[in-house]
Amino acid sequence: MFGFVARRIFRACVLLSWVTALAYPASAQEVAMADQPEIEVPDVVVSATKTPMPAKQVTSAVEVITGEDMQQRKIRTVAEALRWASGLAVFQSGGLGTTVDVRMRGGTPEQTLVLIDGAIVNSATIGTFNFANLTSDNIERIEILRGSQSMLWGSDAMGGVINITTKRGRDKPNVSAFAEYGSFNTIREGGGIAGKKGPIDFSGSITRLDTAGFSAINYRRGAAERDGYHNWQGSVRLGADLPKDGRLDFSFRWLDGSVHFDGFAFNPVTFASDPADVFGARSRSTQYVFAGNYAQPLTSWWLQKLTLSRATENLGSDGGAVERNLVTGATGLIGFPFRSQIETVSNRIEWQHNIQVGKPLLLTAGYQFREQKGDNRDLLTNTTVFENKVVSSHAGFGEAQLNLWDRVFGTAGIRQDEYNVFGSATTYRVTGGYLHQETGTKFRGSYSTGFRAPTINQLFFPGFGNPNLQPEKSQALDAAIEQALPGDRGSISVGYFWTRYRNLILSIFDPAVCTAPGSFGFCAQNVGLARAEGVEVTTKLKLYRDGRWIKTLDLHIQYTYAATRDISSGSDSRLPKWPLHQISTVISYQPVEGLQANLEGRYVGERFGNVGNSNATPSFVVWNLSASYDVTKQIQAYLRFDNMFNEKYEEVLFFGTPIRSIFGGVRINYDLPL
Repeated sequence: MFGFVARRIFRACVLLSWVTALAYPASAQEVAMADQPEIEVPDVVVSATKTPMPAKQVTSAVEVITGEDMQQRKIRTVAEALRWASGLAVFQSGGLGTTVDVRMRGGTPEQTLVLIDGAIVNSATIGTFNFANLTSDNIERIEILRGSQSMLWGSDAMGGVINITTKRGRDKPNVSAFAEYGSFNTIREGGGIAGKKGPIDFSGSITRLDTAGFSAINYRRGAAERDGYHNWQGSVRLGADLPKDGRLDFSFRWLDGSVHFDGFAFNPVTFASDPADVFGARSRSTQYVFAGNYAQPLTSWWLQKLTLSRATENLGSDGGAVERNLVTGATGLIGFPFRSQIETVSNRIEWQHNIQVGKPLLLTAGYQFREQKGDNRDLLTNTTVFENKVVSSHAGFGEAQLNLWDRVFGTAGIRQDEYNVFGSATTYRVTGGYLHQETGTKFRGSYSTGFRAPTINQLFFPGFGNPNLQPEKSQALDAAIEQALPGDRGSISVGYFWTRYRNLILSIFDPAVCTAPGSFGFCAQNVGLARAEGVEVTTKLKLYRDGRWIKTLDLHIQYTYAATRDISSGSDSRLPKWPLHQISTVISYQPVEGLQANLEGRYVGERFGNVGNSNATPSFVVWNLSASYDVTKQIQAYLRFDNMFNEKYEEVLFFGTPIRSIFGGVRINYDLPL
């Protein structure tokens, strides 16, 4: 392992010598840190440039969700938080623990790059990250960067980036614990510790969630079996402030989720797949995420940052033995039984350098090595589907950031990736913005390209994979105007985006090309072409302050219009799973000190389950209500009502969603006398 790392670092030194040649002494300034872990305030953004930047200077579309926001609204999972974000489509195939797909700006789940503390957690075999098991515990912030971001972040960032950071201990040591009980026999409990002592800071938590749940296939369609879910999660972050403004961080997160699921049964009369209650179908996912970050200024104008990370997943699935077709009512042995064991590993090494050239110009350059490995075994037949398949890449990137008079901002960058499976990919990105400080008006815009490397399944899965695949590619632009309201009363943002996707990887019937055994004439090919354009509107208002019965009253509204088109076949139909309209709103009300209430509303328009737009999923509106009361400085009691008007809806066609449900709990915080 050490030899492996040494070889990669040696190659990076070549790039470092190039960076050094570009640098020359300038005025003494603090150099911004890439992926800087100690960012605390929500008006600073890291993901857009890999350096900390005030939000008012960012020229990309970014949204930040803080851990404090999630705790205030009693949000249990990251997926729940993302549902209220702009430009995203977040849908779950059943209750807690079932698959959650997150899409950005007309893209697919495979085109959203997800990182936890710098570790890439997208699956090596299917390309997506399943948010089902990721709870909100011990998370400091989530940065959502929309638009093609491959120039800085590489493959999988065609649609955007979701960058998740674990909490950092900052104040005096503190211990906390909570216990919660609610509908569907849901029990949730956990504890944590965080704080700072001298140069050492630490945070850690461990939580458990158990629920009897409800049927993954919608019970309103006749499904009766409860599909339960069990989740363990632990996380640790340990950091040290080093001499001469250096910083060392280590993060670890463990996710263990076990869930029962349903599926579909073949109908011999209609030759269709009907929704089915599947008895005994279950899966278990165990994930480990490791990340280490070391940052050290070399001079007053030159800083380096080294990131090493590893994410592993062991996913075991059992398709069950008996199924009941909900259309015909027939019960029998499952038509296509399966038992599988999939193991994946994702490694990342990145060495980044930031060089301040005078006051207006910051140069960033770096090297990244990325490696994904996958193994797949069929436990039913005790055979190997594929073994030790690897997709790896070396990349170099460079970016210049310009800041003139704290009014005019711009970035320009280019990246070159070299892959072991298809060759090279070149991406670039240009952004610009202007801030009129007197009125608080900001104009921003960007143009960028992106790519996504084919996954291990798309390349090597027997009977489907195609080793000759090329990467998917995209071109994207966006423009927006943001207006801060007088007296720090809030802000309004209106933006437009346009993205063109080409070379998309689809399963195509072509007997002349798809000749592998078991393919039946189908295989993966680069034939897809799609387009997405739309509008994103965000309004944040501080409606009232310091009244007799209104200490604070805030309103947050998001609206997304996404017009998507599949233009590869000439049908000009909408892309699957994408609604034209989405609206979310959060009203936060604090009548007196210690009492807080939040009303959340979410509207999702009609969407379709396939490219032909024949399977429509109706629109829906869901309202949630949460409230908390600080009984003492150390004890807080809270309640949460989900789907309070008992809306009958489906996020994914045929799959169930919660009925009206209620959860209550107690949270305790205690400062340690250290």
